[in-house]
Amino acid sequence: MAGRALDPLEPIGRVVGGREAVEDDRWAPVEARLCLDHPRVTAETVRGIEAFSHLEVVFVFDRVDPGAVEWGSRHPRSNPEWPRVGILAQRAKDRPNRIGVSRCELVAVDGTDLLVRGLDAVDGTPILDVKPWLDGFAPRGTVREPTWVGELMRDYW
Repeated sequence: MAGRALDPLEPIGRVVGGREAVEDDRWAPVEARLCLDHPRVTAETVRGIEAFSHLEVVFVFDRVDPGAVEWGSRHPRSNPEWPRVGILAQRAKDRPNRIGVSRCELVAVDGTDLLVRGLDAVDGTPILDVKPWLDGFAPRGTVREPTWVGELMRDYW
């Protein structure tokens, strides 16, 4: 069913459950529900999504104070042992448009509710979009990243 596009960045739902507090690590076992509740989201909108094992979720870091948005550089997680890098060279939540992107496991589909595991967004987070994860969109070739990223990610999942 075709229809009018949403205004830019109009949420189509919210994260329900999972964590209430913003934390940095151990997201792998966290289960939450993507409650897609925009009036135009229907069973047709998610038809066939259960065939995918993983989703990519685009959301808003709505708990970040707009005045705390970073436009320069800083130490990731304020760790002085890691180099100062620009906000666009890290995945921190206090970025210019406060947009998060995360891949997670799709556990179950219940109407327009999607039960997921490993989504690093907290209860109440506005959802902007949901896409199935396709291996064809994974990076091609060798992935290069600095050493500090491995240290940062050690306990993330």
